Amino acid sequence: MLKEFIFCFLILIIILFGNNQTQNYTKESIKNISEQLTQLRQNLINKDDKIDEEKAKKEMENIEKEWENRHDKLAYFIEHDELEKVETNITALKSYIETKKYEESISELDKAEFLLKHIQDKYAFNLENIF
Repeated sequence: MLKEFIFCFLILIIILFGNNQTQNYTKESIKNISEQLTQLRQNLINKDDKIDEEKAKKEMENIEKEWENRHDKLAYFIEHDELEKVETNITALKSYIETKKYEESISELDKAEFLLKHIQDKYAFNLENIF
């Protein structure tokens, strides 16, 4: 009886530790990408009506690289469908920036930020998601 209790307790500790690690990685990843998207937004919504195209393209490259680096690890514990939606928005965002359609790019940027926030909320360890 005691062995079963210890074994169950050990499994529970491992699950909680693993969940904590995945939550921390998800939060860190989403925070980094969201900060980069915010910087890109500030460049695209310029008060002077002059958008630094080179800076926007460079920021977009950094966002893509960050997403590629994080995507593989996130795919271990987040639904692929959710990640594909974000990747689709990032690809569309890049396309709009390259074609200088900045109004549409802001729309895609908003969608990407919303999806990232949704992923963070959906996989958070809280009572709402447990029940």
